[in-house]
Amino acid sequence: MEMLGNRRLGVTQQQAWDALNDPETLKKCIPGCDKFELTGDNTYSVALAVKIGPVSAKFSGKVMLSDIVAPDGYKLTFEGQGGVAGFAKGSSSVSLKPVAGASDAAPVVAVTDSAPATEAAPVAATSAGCELDYTVQAQVGGKIAQLGQRLIDGAAKSTADDFFKRFEAEMQSRYGPPPAPPAEAAAEAPAEKAGVMSGLMKKMGFGKKDGEDAATPGDAA
Repeated sequence: MEMLGNRRLGVTQQQAWDALNDPETLKKCIPGCDKFELTGDNTYSVALAVKIGPVSAKFSGKVMLSDIVAPDGYKLTFEGQGGVAGFAKGSSSVSLKPVAGASDAAPVVAVTDSAPATEAAPVAATSAGCELDYTVQAQVGGKIAQLGQRLIDGAAKSTADDFFKRFEAEMQSRYGPPPAPPAEAAAEAPAEKAGVMSGLMKKMGFGKKDGEDAATPGDAA
């Protein structure tokens, strides 16, 4: 099985990196995870319940991190045993990068001695979010392998979607909602809506003063 994806996260690259290296956060966000504990240097003991079609099992195994480049990403390898249900093993790579808005604003932070302090990057520039890219290659055996590739791929995608929904909810509860759009963009929408509503009301005959229809430029003279 192979899977890859890209996700936009509403937190900074550093915040996402810290969360992806926190066993408690991962335990909360991985569907069916009962245990995610550090047991050695970049090695974790993991236990989780898995259901793929008619097959349900509890897997226990380990996850090992390597090629760690903070806060840009790492590679992980995993292996687990699910008794008669079978086994799973494979590897995954995870990479983080700031979104274009965050990276474009970064040089403004380095102000010169002559520049006023107000020219420093605004807070929103450092909170523009980040992107997460991931790839997964896995092998399964036993009863799970007999279920068919389509069913296995569907279950893997559903698990990934569930993980990121939980991860986003956890990040929002920890750091608050993603930053709002710029004030200029937010102000344009109500003004445009008001203009449309005003035109509609006039077409329907509402909002006119007495004698407005009869008035002409010549009357004003």
